Amino acid sequence: MTEPLEALRSLLRHIVPANRFVASRLGHLGELRDLRDFASRVPFTHKPELVADQAAHPPYGSNLTFPESQYTRFCQTSGTTGRPLSILDTNESWQWMLENWRRIYEAAGVLPGTRIYFAFSFGPFLGFWTAFEAATLHGCLCIPGGGLSSAARLRAIIEHRAKVICCTPTYALRLAEVAREEAIDLSESEVRTIIVAGEAGGSVPAVRDRIRQSWNGARVVDHYGMTEVGPVAYEDPKRERVLRVIEPSYFAEVVEPGSGQPVPEGGVGELVLTPLGRTSWPLLRYRTGDLVKWSRDVEGMALEGGIIGRADDMVVVRGVNVYPMGVESVVRSIPEIGEYRVLVSRRGSMTELEVHIESPDDTAALRLESALDQAFTLRVPVTRVQAGSLPRFEMKSRRWITNP
Repeated sequence: MTEPLEALRSLLRHIVPANRFVASRLGHLGELRDLRDFASRVPFTHKPELVADQAAHPPYGSNLTFPESQYTRFCQTSGTTGRPLSILDTNESWQWMLENWRRIYEAAGVLPGTRIYFAFSFGPFLGFWTAFEAATLHGCLCIPGGGLSSAARLRAIIEHRAKVICCTPTYALRLAEVAREEAIDLSESEVRTIIVAGEAGGSVPAVRDRIRQSWNGARVVDHYGMTEVGPVAYEDPKRERVLRVIEPSYFAEVVEPGSGQPVPEGGVGELVLTPLGRTSWPLLRYRTGDLVKWSRDVEGMALEGGIIGRADDMVVVRGVNVYPMGVESVVRSIPEIGEYRVLVSRRGSMTELEVHIESPDDTAALRLESALDQAFTLRVPVTRVQAGSLPRFEMKSRRWITNP
């Protein structure tokens, strides 16, 4: 295995002479002495910088190492945190990402010949296409669900005897909800593993438990990736809710969200990634915005509890730091609650939260208020709303709504 320093040196030798975006930021970097030298001399890359570059050099920006004629793949970020990024890849960079995805399947115990159902729409998002194509290379029978309704997808999962589903945690729960509404018997399903990503909830115990219970005890396997950097981490087969960074493919750092200073082992900070094989659209020290608790052992870098949340998602309510995944964990601990929504509002200088829930149980709102009070020492009003009135999500959920 190539050492990180040599891999970084090789990456820089490939991209600096040809990539205008990288060259303009690094200047005359010269040879790296060590990893500390890399961290001190190479600046962070922030998403707004990439967005601004694409606005200045439309449509794809200047972060291209090769002539456009050599690019064969297009993907786009979701745009949940601003203007979407359009990203191009060559065949070589695409194959590098597929090999990383195969590592995720191997860690999940997915064998060649396994029938996998892909319960998503196949829009312009990298995770959809790389997951599907990597599974074909792995020798799996791949069944796409793009364009179908949730009920039709459920019937296909049962009819084709799929053993694995790939989707977001939210959509795994949504499919189970539709099964109840449409009287589709999930006990007829042969699904044994549900591979989830796209949201931090894949490593939240209450969310995992809810998915397991809804799908006849199916194993929930989390993984992590981003359109900007590719497939990054897989769930440790021996340690549930621990993600392992694919270190031969990524140089990972964890820094304080504000200062950018390194976070010592065992601490919580923002994950910073440098993909080592995506030379066609390279990123150096990319600030992901995702919060992790990191450690290291003989197996490599571990992210304990998966992705804990996002650095920019924290809300301060009467002096208490509240993260969406913390609220999600409490909500999912009450089985009678289905979908929910959180309203964030300001009253003068104060930020307040209110939660809307769907539940057939009249007492669920009171129970959730009590559970939130115990978890955060905050009184958060909870209102039960009409069944089916809250939005459902196939991809990343958007349950937190900010009112002016």
